[in-house]
Amino acid sequence: MKRTLAAELGAHVGERVCVQGWLHALRKMGDVNFLIVRDRTGLIQAVTAETDLKPLDGLQLETVVQVEGEVVASTAAPGGYELYHNVVNVISPVTTPLPFSLHKNRIRASQPVFLDHAVIGHRHLQQRAVLRLAAGVMRGFRETLHARDFVEIQTPKLVASATESGANVFAVDYFGQKAYLAQSPQFYKQIMVGVFERVYEIGPVFRAEPHSTIRHINEYVSLDVEFGFIENHFTVMQMLTEVIRGILDHLQINHAADLNMLNAGLPTLVEPIPHIHITDAQRMLTDRYGVTDAIGEPDLTPEHERLLGRWAQETFKSDYLFVVGYPMVKRPFYTYPDPERPGYSRSFDLLFRGMELVTGGQRLHRYNDYIAAATERGYNLAPFETYFEAFKHGMPPHGGFAIGLERFLTQLLGLENIRMATLFPRDMNRLTP
Repeated sequence: MKRTLAAELGAHVGERVCVQGWLHALRKMGDVNFLIVRDRTGLIQAVTAETDLKPLDGLQLETVVQVEGEVVASTAAPGGYELYHNVVNVISPVTTPLPFSLHKNRIRASQPVFLDHAVIGHRHLQQRAVLRLAAGVMRGFRETLHARDFVEIQTPKLVASATESGANVFAVDYFGQKAYLAQSPQFYKQIMVGVFERVYEIGPVFRAEPHSTIRHINEYVSLDVEFGFIENHFTVMQMLTEVIRGILDHLQINHAADLNMLNAGLPTLVEPIPHIHITDAQRMLTDRYGVTDAIGEPDLTPEHERLLGRWAQETFKSDYLFVVGYPMVKRPFYTYPDPERPGYSRSFDLLFRGMELVTGGQRLHRYNDYIAAATERGYNLAPFETYFEAFKHGMPPHGGFAIGLERFLTQLLGLENIRMATLFPRDMNRLTP
């Protein structure tokens, strides 16, 4: 008999079907018992006599089973349907108890315990919803960019030199040579603007930064965009706004059930997203909130970001805020300086509910400007020779941005720690599972 999924039961009322999945829960109540099977689309309730359950004697939850039964409509059952007159068979027996319950409404294990057993913990319905939403964010990102004539690329993750100053790198032995895990695809995606004009990538990046916070991990998924023939960084900000809108629209249309399971509401995206220059932001933080450590600093602290998110919500009813014009000393050498404000850049961060989500801006595009900028920073030019070659042979004004997938999910879902938005997190202390 062909397998029927939980989501398909409504089309088979009155028929006998075969369902397969994991034994999610079992409630023994004597003459009438309830066996819950979980498959990739949902839960299936089978109403069984005690004798029907004999194949499960001595077995634990998560045993993989097959149940054949008749589909009956029932408002009390998960999904509105349940099975009667069942035959239960074991496909893969489980005899070891679970490290924590998977059939409760929410995960009751501590975060370290959950992460230690994430290979099982991700089976929980809420965690499946988180991971499906991650897939939805990536799909919405892809579809939005494909509709705007972008080409997807995959760049090397083993590189000969660091991409960005100030960020630590993981060194690896590459057949006797020193190589590094890529901090970002920045150089390669810029190079590919000279090929396709518009490119994007979804891939891992690695930061050997010794942070142990609720917002940092050392390997994460970066959603990168780079495109040419722009006017300035505001052109890039407009494209980013369209991408964010595309992602949110995709989630609303295709992932309403996952959002509901997690009690997550989609953010308010005011268009155009409000923006503020970093110097104005620092002055406002001082005048409005009494902050004493903002003015004159080259960057924002997490507390500054939180207060700016609060201001954007109070002032514009917006969950998003662009902060533009960061000082050149805090931006990589390839950043385009603001000709109207010496010392500041045509760059931006996008804050999402008070946390930095995206960094982007306009890049240099003339070869001589690159040589001058790298020399001024004191860089050895040799490791950048192949990167600079692209600019020797003509590059248009261009820019781009990078969205951190796990940080996006953390803020979207109101999670307390970025690790709970990560499939198998890598941080200073965790290299397994």
